[in-house]
Parts: sequence; C-alpha cells; structure tokens
Amino acid sequence: MTEDNIRNMNTTALAFLGDAVYEVYVRQHVLEQEKVHVDRLHRLAVKYVRADGQARVVKRLLAEDFLTEEEQALVKRARNHKSASKPKNADPVAYKLATAFEALLGFLHLRGEKDRMEELIRFAFTVTEEKP
Repeated sequence: MTEDNIRNMNTTALAFLGDAVYEVYVRQHVLEQEKVHVDRLHRLAVKYVRADGQARVVKRLLAEDFLTEEEQALVKRARNHKSASKPKNADPVAYKLATAFEALLGFLHLRGEKDRMEELIRFAFTVTEEKP
C-alpha cells in the first residue's frame, strides 16, 4: 500500500483496522495486569475500549498538543466523517471521537509507525486508568 493510499484512505476503514489493533494491545495489557478468569479479563478490558473512554483520550491528546499536525488533521477528518451507522450504546459525539482515535491507530499501523502508535496507546492507558 502506498503512502498516498494510506493518507487518503476512508477514515472508517482506518478505524476498522485501528479498533482491532487497539483491542489486541488492550487484551495484552489487561492480561499482564491481572491473571484471572477470562470473564474478569473481559470486564477489565471494556473500560479501555468503550467509546466514552476513547473520547476522553482524544480530547486529552488534542488539549495537550500531543499530536503532530498530520495526526491532528486525520483525527479531525475522522471525527467529522459522516457515518451511516448509529452508535448502539454510546453518545454520538463520544462515538465520533472514539472512531477518530481508532482511525489514528489504524493509520499509524499501516504506515509502520509502531513506536508512535505504542506511545499513543500507552498515553490512552494512562488516561483510562486515571480517576475521573
């Protein structure tokens, strides 16, 4: 896949990939922290993958100027993308921000920017684990 293809890819497709990538990192993170029953692991993982938690992460990334200009532009493009689907269990604004976060991870994954992607994932874990 060329750099141009990745840069111009539909943000929903990027989010589709980013969601899967993030899920793997979340599962590994939870497994490393708690060696318990699978049911408990799933419940622990939910807080990381919920739309409201991911939305909080994106807001912090933007507020703290943590993103490059290119990453910021992608997040805004993904956030503003008109979606045909409606969120089932999430506020529509939180859902759009969560999709933007996942699109960013998918974008970085496709570009092979593993270090940067993992830096953002560690940041997300920190934000998610903070007391509200």
